[in-house]
Amino acid sequence: MTAKDYGIIVAVLILTFIALRLTQRFIPHHRREPHNDVAGFIFATVSVVFAVPLAFVVVALWTNNDNAHQTTFREANELAGIYWIARQVPLPLGAQLEHQTLEYANTVVDQEWPLLAKHQTSPKATELVYEMRDSVFALKPTSVADQVEYDHAMTHVEALAGERRQRLNQADESLPPLLWAILIGSALVTVAFTFLFGLSSSFAHTVMVMTLAGLVVVSLVVVREMSYPYAGTMKVSPTAFEVFLARLPTPR
Repeated sequence: MTAKDYGIIVAVLILTFIALRLTQRFIPHHRREPHNDVAGFIFATVSVVFAVPLAFVVVALWTNNDNAHQTTFREANELAGIYWIARQVPLPLGAQLEHQTLEYANTVVDQEWPLLAKHQTSPKATELVYEMRDSVFALKPTSVADQVEYDHAMTHVEALAGERRQRLNQADESLPPLLWAILIGSALVTVAFTFLFGLSSSFAHTVMVMTLAGLVVVSLVVVREMSYPYAGTMKVSPTAFEVFLARLPTPR
């Protein structure tokens, strides 16, 4: 987690502590204690209302992150397919296509990946996709083998463009405001409900409430970190492209 996340957690715990102390001061425990049984029954229902959407959101976000991870590897695989076909293309067009694939991978890693966290893209990377397509179009098959090679190259280029579009679409995915409202609202109600319990020991009451508040806010911070596949501490990394660059022979 980042320093901002820790700041959010500390701020919420401080506010919770202040609110609880005010409740304990103005509504003594002997006035709250007779209602513990009813409050406990309702609290069980309220906590489920918070836990169910939280579990649903975490699973959905984890799935989105995994899908984004798989998309990057499919995109890198298509790029590798273009590179290996380019190795079979005569000079100078083959070398040109090789360097375009390498430049695309480097541009995605160095320029576009930091931009994805801001929901932005690299115009240069987009331009390189067009250049690779133009280079493949420039191939002039003269035999059946050349035609097969040309068809495979076009398939890889179109698949690369498709996987890139998918990756950019996933970079814009986030948790809808309505779900955030449900999570935050149910979290506030869940923690606030614990204020209604009456315990003769203020210290024990405070420890229990603060523990619950800590677990709730940490859960929400984790959801926030997972909200965007390419941002946060759990973001998808450009490993696929780095592997592609590390395992290639020297271009011509």
